Amino acid sequence: MQKDATAIIIGAGPAGLFLAARLAARLAGRLSPPAGEGVLVLEKMPRPGLKLLASGSGRCNLSHSGPIGDFLGHYGSAGRFLKKSLYAFTNEDLALWLRERGVALEAEEGGKLFPASRRASDVLGVLVDECERNGARVIAGARAVEARREGGAFAVETLAQDGSREAYGAPFLALAAGGRSYPGTGSTGDGYALARALGHAIVDPRPALAPVALRDTAICALAGLSFESLAFSIRRGGRKIDETRGDLLITHEGLSGPGILDASRGFEPGDILELDFSGLGLERFKAALDSRIAASPRALARTAMADLGLPRRLAELACSLAGLPEEARCSDLRREAREAMARTAAAFPAEIKAVGGFEKAMVTAGGVSLGEVDGSSMESRIAEGLYFAGELLDYDGDTGGYNLQAAFSTAEAAARAMAQAACGLFPPGSTMPPPRATILP
Repeated sequence: MQKDATAIIIGAGPAGLFLAARLAARLAGRLSPPAGEGVLVLEKMPRPGLKLLASGSGRCNLSHSGPIGDFLGHYGSAGRFLKKSLYAFTNEDLALWLRERGVALEAEEGGKLFPASRRASDVLGVLVDECERNGARVIAGARAVEARREGGAFAVETLAQDGSREAYGAPFLALAAGGRSYPGTGSTGDGYALARALGHAIVDPRPALAPVALRDTAICALAGLSFESLAFSIRRGGRKIDETRGDLLITHEGLSGPGILDASRGFEPGDILELDFSGLGLERFKAALDSRIAASPRALARTAMADLGLPRRLAELACSLAGLPEEARCSDLRREAREAMARTAAAFPAEIKAVGGFEKAMVTAGGVSLGEVDGSSMESRIAEGLYFAGELLDYDGDTGGYNLQAAFSTAEAAARAMAQAACGLFPPGSTMPPPRATILP
């Protein structure tokens, strides 16, 4: 038998839980008793918020402390779509909402906002508690396998792990099922099929904020070395297509760190990253190296490189890649060796073998086409009563808390609009949806 509700939300990640809590809070006392089952959240995994628990290595980088106007540039072209929701529910609003519920936020160097406890579980606990306190019901282990619109309402069918099925109906439906990154937490792209079945176009999902593997792994001998605000350019087919800078970490397979993660959305296998570890640029480093050699011809070549500010391990690698013996002195260096050493230091060519897949990507680029969604309300422009929130939409932000802030802001926009629509649809005291919302025989 079908279970009717006021609203159904698919996905119990941060966007889905926040949307449910905020919607239920707005409806409390206005629909009394609530229509049908009230606000339902359907979650495929055995418990909600698994991806949130993994965010920031469990420390949960919720947002950023910078001015909200500065956020827009961190989403690329999607910043224009997100502007209204971000301005309507800012990082300060999020911090206040959490603080009022016992979770204070602290900014780390660079502006990243974390719960003061550095525990993602504290944030998840607040979201779940708010759902329960306001009467929103979370049903775990219920994978939504079908969603369709019939008349003036939506029908949703779920499948449990034991094979049992349930049918739910409501005049309002919100899809907040996330993207495809970290599939082990339940983000396997289920929401795309549901949105497509309801008439929406999907921009092909692809990994974003992902590390890269390198074809030549010589530099991976330096795994663990990190560099702040390192400048690098991207070449494709012999042509420079971009240049940027950011924090970089050398890994056992290639490169990671915020600078690489943020730029990864534009990488392709075969691209060449030219890395300036010196901070001087190639020509200036060459000049500095020549001066250092002239000043101390009896110094070890690796010592001369280290004296120019390179980490010792990198200085030794530069000499090794130039074919020099460990005890080579500056006076021994030919022009070709100096050139090779300088390139390692200031224009190291790192060819990308592969960009990390969804299992390594922090977020998903692509998703529900933004042109088919109202940026003020998150309501579908195609199906009345259908709303979206979070990573399922075609936006992806930089590292630093921008993606979670967008999840909360879009969820708030959807909750506000859904509450207004629900209160207009159900007269005071309604206990079940009116006839136009009756679905399924």
